[in-house]
Amino acid sequence: MSDNTSSPSSMPEAAAPVAPPPIPVAAPAAVAGAKAPPWVPALAAGLTVLSVAALGLAWQGQTRLKELEQELVRRQGLSQGEASEARTLARQSQDLTRDTAAKVALLEARLAEVALQRGQLEELIQSMSRSRDENVIVDIESALRVALQQAGITGSAEPLVAALRQADERLARHKQPRLEGVRRAVARDLDRVKAVSVVDVSTLAIKLDEVVRLLDELPMLSAADKTSEAMAVRQARVERAAAKPARTASAAASAPAGDGLLAQWMGVAEERWRDLASHVWLEAKSLLRVTRIDHPEAMLLAPEQAFFLRENLKLRLLNARLALLSRQFDTAQADLRDTQSLLDRYFDARSRKVASASELLRQVAGQARQVNVPRPDDTLAALLAAGGR
Repeated sequence: MSDNTSSPSSMPEAAAPVAPPPIPVAAPAAVAGAKAPPWVPALAAGLTVLSVAALGLAWQGQTRLKELEQELVRRQGLSQGEASEARTLARQSQDLTRDTAAKVALLEARLAEVALQRGQLEELIQSMSRSRDENVIVDIESALRVALQQAGITGSAEPLVAALRQADERLARHKQPRLEGVRRAVARDLDRVKAVSVVDVSTLAIKLDEVVRLLDELPMLSAADKTSEAMAVRQARVERAAAKPARTASAAASAPAGDGLLAQWMGVAEERWRDLASHVWLEAKSLLRVTRIDHPEAMLLAPEQAFFLRENLKLRLLNARLALLSRQFDTAQADLRDTQSLLDRYFDARSRKVASASELLRQVAGQARQVNVPRPDDTLAALLAAGGR
């Protein structure tokens, strides 16, 4: 084979071309045995086995991965379903807890109500277990104490008088000899309470409201002369109007029948002349007036100051009214004195309205005084002795 593979350059030069010798053809098995080493088939077989094993492992891993993915999806679906179910159960448990709490609160309220009813029932049983006399004594004592509180708040003796009368009537119906001392004590206390003249605050407040209403109509000293002059003019006109028909009738009766028209005309002319003369005389009288002035500041009061004076008087009267309602008689007396002083100083005392307002203020000032309602101590002591306490 070394001869066959030699290069052409190593061949000897010939004079004439010579045909090459025939190349011997070897058998395939011999060629293969001559070219490939003996470990190549083993290596190829190993590689083939490894490839098949790798493919098998890859196919197995892919199958396992798909199974894992399917298992993961299935478990994820199950977990989502369980989570939804858990949320539903949690919501149901919250609703159930809320309903349970409401029921517990309702049961507690009903339990408290039952406990209260039980306490009231026990008190009722205890009150029923007491004797009839004890019930009468306890009821009369409690009614008197409540009436004392009402009398202290309102300043009126009417609640105490009503309670004592009710106690007397109940004792008269009861007719128990051992309670006769209590009844006599009730009669003594009733006489003592009736003898006390208590201030009627509502009536005094109505009188003050009437004075407040009259303040805008009261004439002042600064305008009293004009008012009296206007009243005199009106009175003169009324007198002339009343005397006019009589004079006209007498003139018509004394005149002849033919001179009726002339007599009527003369009567009208005479009446007008008298009206003109009266009007001129009143105007002439108004040019000069002589007036006695006791308080000079009252005549110098301007109209706008008169308005503020009336409003100030209203405020003082309202303060006096509030003081009466709150049982502050000293404050009410001070306001009433100031109001009376201002009325005497700035308003015309000759007017009927001013006199009426002053009289109302004097009545309120005379009745607005502190009066203590007597306590029914005799009755309370007799009740304690009758009850054995």
